Amino acid sequence: MISQRRSRRKPTGGRYKKDKKKRKTELGNRPSFTKLGDKKIKTVRVRGGSLKLKVVSLNFANLYDPKAKKAKKAKILSILENKANPHFVRRNIITKGAIIETELGKARVTNRPSQEGTINAVLI
Repeated sequence: MISQRRSRRKPTGGRYKKDKKKRKTELGNRPSFTKLGDKKIKTVRVRGGSLKLKVVSLNFANLYDPKAKKAKKAKILSILENKANPHFVRRNIITKGAIIETELGKARVTNRPSQEGTINAVLI
């Protein structure tokens, strides 16, 4: 079970005493890596009963052109660069800050696809 709690060890290397067991409120999830491919979106129930849309794979992005001040839907051709992890490029994983090649040119992803259900990007 993935938990979002503090580390078991102190900065000095000593251990913290266990004060309580894991709680439902501290529950975490595995990262859902958004890949390049046909549209596949997963809905997950989150705290408070809300739903979170997680993009498993997608091949289109909402592209904003700052010069024309217009937004368009564009097909993603490939992933060129990803500062989050260099290995994500060859695995075709899209995260916030990734540079993608689209029909209209190079673009930078401005949102977190695994949290929001879409891919938003700005032309470079």
